[in-house]
Amino acid sequence: MPLGDAMREAERQLAVCNACRYCEGYCAVFPALELRTALEDGDITYLANLCHDCRNCYDACMFTPPHEFAVNIPKALAEVRVRTYERYSWPAMLARLFRRSGGGTAAAVLVGVAVVGLAVAATAGRGLTAVHVGPGAFYAVVPYLALVVPAMLVSLYGIAVVAAGVVAFARDARRSPWALTNPRALTAAAGDALSLRLLRGGGGGCYYPKARGSHSRRVLHGFVFWGFALAFLSTVLAAIDQDLLGRLPPYPLLSGPVVFGAAGGVLLLLGATGLIVLKARSDAAPSDHAMTVMDYAFLVVLDLVAATGMLTLIFRETRAMGSLLTLHLGVLAGLYVTAPYGKFVHGVYRYAALVQRRLEEPRGDA
Repeated sequence: MPLGDAMREAERQLAVCNACRYCEGYCAVFPALELRTALEDGDITYLANLCHDCRNCYDACMFTPPHEFAVNIPKALAEVRVRTYERYSWPAMLARLFRRSGGGTAAAVLVGVAVVGLAVAATAGRGLTAVHVGPGAFYAVVPYLALVVPAMLVSLYGIAVVAAGVVAFARDARRSPWALTNPRALTAAAGDALSLRLLRGGGGGCYYPKARGSHSRRVLHGFVFWGFALAFLSTVLAAIDQDLLGRLPPYPLLSGPVVFGAAGGVLLLLGATGLIVLKARSDAAPSDHAMTVMDYAFLVVLDLVAATGMLTLIFRETRAMGSLLTLHLGVLAGLYVTAPYGKFVHGVYRYAALVQRRLEEPRGDA
């Protein structure tokens, strides 16, 4: 469905909700909707990204199909979300490529593995299958600059694409981009995001995967978030050890980089795998196909990143280390390349929506 059609369908359904107001206690979307007597495209984009897809409203609504009103808010807002990701991305054709099927993401991962593999083969040669131990062992497989420079360039490009998208989001929501830097709103929204409070539905948890309250999705989302956070902390500690203290990796098992990195990897595996299982068991009616594809693609790549990273750690003093490290870096490259165009960006726009909510409702609490 084109973006304009998705907007008009969401506007139609939200008008029914604004008249009914039965679901106003379920999440932050409906109180925010009630503040608006007329909906513009920017309002719908904001509400779509404020929605956490808990699906409680779908199961409570008396106007869902086969009723003639055909209200399906989770699906309608998911359709808007996935198409605004495309609209805010540059170039848009890459967003379309990763939206339409999992093949685009799979291709990006395979290309990443191939490119890293060729680079390693050209630099490491037979050293790829040799046993490397002691300080600098990883760099015997992948030279330091060959590892850091491409990662920095891809990261800066991704940050620029997402930052431009956030500016466009703010303007669509009739806010100055600088308004989203309000310290009070940023702090309150951070509390909302870290606690995942909007995944509580009406308080008893999401109606996900089935039509009964469950906190499983909230817990698993927490695993993924904190897995990311610990992996990032591990990277920062490793950078301090290497660049400031002059200690080259690999590090001892009880060192900060390894402990936090391993904990992050385990949480990512548990969270991503658990969310894949929940999604496979969930009702397809309140979901959008394109969003479901993006979800699966993102979660599978996360699983692969975490699994290959853990295997590299476990077998780092064996002949398998070089191949596992190459595979891990290739999958990671695929994740980096697809991040600005896939499901990864939902966290950025959702946080921007949480900030917008706090700017509108400074004392609101869902």
